Amino acid sequence: MNIPFLVQQTMFFAIPLMVVALGGMYSEQSGVINIGLEGIMIFSTFMGILVLNMFIGVIPAQFLFILALLVSGISGMIFSSLHAYASVYQKANQVISGTALNMFAPAFFNFTMRNQTGSNQLYFFNQYRIPKVALLGDIPFVGPLFFTNTYISTYIGLVILAISVFVFYKTRFGLRLRACGEHPQAADAAGINVYRMRTYGVLISGLLAGMGGLILTIPTTTAFGGSVAGYGFLALAVLIFGQWKPKRIVFAAFFFGAMKTIAATYTSIPILLSLGIPGYLFKSIPYLTTILVLAFTSKKSVAPKALGEPFDKGKR
Repeated sequence: MNIPFLVQQTMFFAIPLMVVALGGMYSEQSGVINIGLEGIMIFSTFMGILVLNMFIGVIPAQFLFILALLVSGISGMIFSSLHAYASVYQKANQVISGTALNMFAPAFFNFTMRNQTGSNQLYFFNQYRIPKVALLGDIPFVGPLFFTNTYISTYIGLVILAISVFVFYKTRFGLRLRACGEHPQAADAAGINVYRMRTYGVLISGLLAGMGGLILTIPTTTAFGGSVAGYGFLALAVLIFGQWKPKRIVFAAFFFGAMKTIAATYTSIPILLSLGIPGYLFKSIPYLTTILVLAFTSKKSVAPKALGEPFDKGKR
């Protein structure tokens, strides 16, 4: 069994899950349900890959990857602003608003690709893998696990985690954001602009979901077909299982990432292969696990008290 390979694969699946779930956390801790993560991921990944293809050979590979991540994140913010406007300012049903994003994004991708290329696949050349990080890759045991055959997006994801923990628990912004999701009327009485804070939460959610879509796609394929295989919904499961808290979200993301790794690499694990279990059962493991975990933990889930409730400034 190739342990370094399995760890690397788990990172490829867990890091984007964590980043997208953290994005969902910003939105939902502010009081806005965001089930549009899937659509945001699809739309933003499309934009990011277009940038990769546009500037390949012009900009050094790693700088180009970072640029594409930024474009994906900005695209996610722009796309999620539709959800923010509808749910925060127009007081639309937040579930329906998010669903609209999920329906629009793949349709937009397919329509655009069919009209421009006649295909529903957007291909790109993967030149972004880092064979070995200098010096760190030579560390015994740790080097092969975390610093070989890796991507810069993995470390960016860990930086996003550290920033999120700091923002949520050590800054005035994080305190105000959580107040808007728990007691928006009290936050308003304290002089906090609830509409603005909730908009910030949704936009940050779009930023991270957009980046997460590209972080997922680059290491796992070279052809984007307008789908992220339900990862946006899986990130919501990670968010709920992680109790809307960044530290727990990390654990949940790596748990589901490990399940996804088993589903994707079971043919390279002799013990699993010898069981003679049909392949489709292995491939369904992440989704079956999601259902089971949510079934047994949802009763203990404590969501922000005002989650999903439109804010009315005149209401007390």
